[in-house]
Amino acid sequence: MKPVDVLKTWIERFNSGDVDGLMELYAEDAVNHQVVTDPLVGRDEIRRMFEIEFSRAEMVCIPEKVHNAGEWAILEWRDPNGLRGCGFFNIVDGKIRFQRGYFDQLTFFRLQGIPVPDEYLGDS
Repeated sequence: MKPVDVLKTWIERFNSGDVDGLMELYAEDAVNHQVVTDPLVGRDEIRRMFEIEFSRAEMVCIPEKVHNAGEWAILEWRDPNGLRGCGFFNIVDGKIRFQRGYFDQLTFFRLQGIPVPDEYLGDS
């Protein structure tokens, strides 16, 4: 599968909340580094993140642009609430090796009706 095909499968599985299916797309030692967290290393850590996020929010990825750049697939996305972001996926031999995502977590919390954790706002 080409990187862009893996990304399209990732979007389908993400939108159906299919954590097991998503994990099949990641290399065992994959790294998922969202702008709002420290890097998650390995399928177990990545799985835990998806389980937490899918349990607390209704997440939908609407692709706006998908770019193919060799071993990289780049996704510009939005959700039905107006949140926008982008993701960079390094895909080798049909597996996601590295993922980097950018979005505004405070806006995500507010649009989803999730209380903003005190530690998110820092020590005031």
